Amino acid sequence: MRGIYLDCFAGISGNMLLGAFLQAGVPAAYLQQELRKLPLTDEFSLNVHDVTKNGIRAVYVDVELAQGGRHPHLAEGHVHYAHGRVRPVNLADTSPHLHRDGSEALAHEHEHEHEHEHEHHHRSWRDIRRLIEESKLSAAVKGNSLQIFTALAEAEGKVHGKSPEDVTFHEVGATDSIVDIVGTAICLDYLEIERVFVSRVNTGSGFVKCAHGLMMVPAPATAELLKPFPTYKQEAEKELTTPTGAAVLNALAVFAKSLPVDFAVETIAYGAGTWNLSFPNVLRLYLGEYAGSPSPRRYLLETNIDDMNPQVYGYLLERLLAAGALDVWTTPIYMKKNRPAATLSVLVAEDKKEPCAEIIFAETTAIGLRVLAVDERLEAERQMAKVTTKYGEVSVKVSAFHGKIVSVSAEYEDCRQLALAHKIPLKLVQQEAVQEMRRRLGD
Repeated sequence: MRGIYLDCFAGISGNMLLGAFLQAGVPAAYLQQELRKLPLTDEFSLNVHDVTKNGIRAVYVDVELAQGGRHPHLAEGHVHYAHGRVRPVNLADTSPHLHRDGSEALAHEHEHEHEHEHEHHHRSWRDIRRLIEESKLSAAVKGNSLQIFTALAEAEGKVHGKSPEDVTFHEVGATDSIVDIVGTAICLDYLEIERVFVSRVNTGSGFVKCAHGLMMVPAPATAELLKPFPTYKQEAEKELTTPTGAAVLNALAVFAKSLPVDFAVETIAYGAGTWNLSFPNVLRLYLGEYAGSPSPRRYLLETNIDDMNPQVYGYLLERLLAAGALDVWTTPIYMKKNRPAATLSVLVAEDKKEPCAEIIFAETTAIGLRVLAVDERLEAERQMAKVTTKYGEVSVKVSAFHGKIVSVSAEYEDCRQLALAHKIPLKLVQQEAVQEMRRRLGD
């Protein structure tokens, strides 16, 4: 299976991730094309630099916010490139911007100065979820994006004593960070990444200035997100790991002290941060094939519920899947006094057991859970590919077990959109996509 190993000796941020992915082989034009599927096309453009950090060639990605109206580069569908070093940064200006009313705005994930003034967009978790769900992005990209933002919402909610649904994102909810997170999901999908490993994480140290005064590094939400991972502070008294970078790790990565022994490296890429440090301020990304164990240990969380509004189940399923549950289902049962009820079953990896349990207790009437260890789960190998049908492009999943193809299925969301666009039955698009893939496979 395809995998990446993130070496975070200089921390991790959203733009460092995007830069590493672009150097690893994701075309910048493809990233821009997919990002235009978000309803934000008048708010930003990508500025991609080739830079050198302590002798290491890296890629720096800057999300430039438009000064009102549609940004000219984006309107033309172009990615703007520049070469050489990143422009000088005013190191004294590291505090979050303040709105004219004095409230705290976004502390830039990119630690950069914009050459124009702009207003940051404050968006709630509900706003961001709706924005992603209603976009034309693929189901896989939507899933990873929502999973990352769910981790952020839960961390911010815990820090500020709020329900995740009531969190309004300031530092991570503006346009540039939405682009970072969705862009990361787009790159993972393009490279067909199934496993993400991460080293120990350098958080940086010191303090950053915000509307509430000085805040320690790592910031509270970042510290919450990094709890599953070993961290350290080396040299730089700066914020090296941002909430966005930490959220990607929390949602998708597992710790590996060093490059896994079963990891065959094909490409090493570098994404640049803004700071000029005594050591290279880059994120090192190893891309290759991982032949080790496909997943950590699994657990089955179960509970019987007979006193809950059934409308809640759909919402609950979405939250659990966004939080990293592998599968969620309900089984009709009868309980005492012959009451109709349901058994809620949630299959999770070990690192998602506690987060999913917290969601179940918060969102349902359950007061207890059965936790069953799943000793083994046989999985078919899965690969995603795109086929061109007479209706349009469709993503297709091909599954194989012991070297034999056992399933070919078309992605529902792609087929649904094409069926609506052409006003034809959904099954026709699905059949066309599967037949085209089978023809390509010689089946």
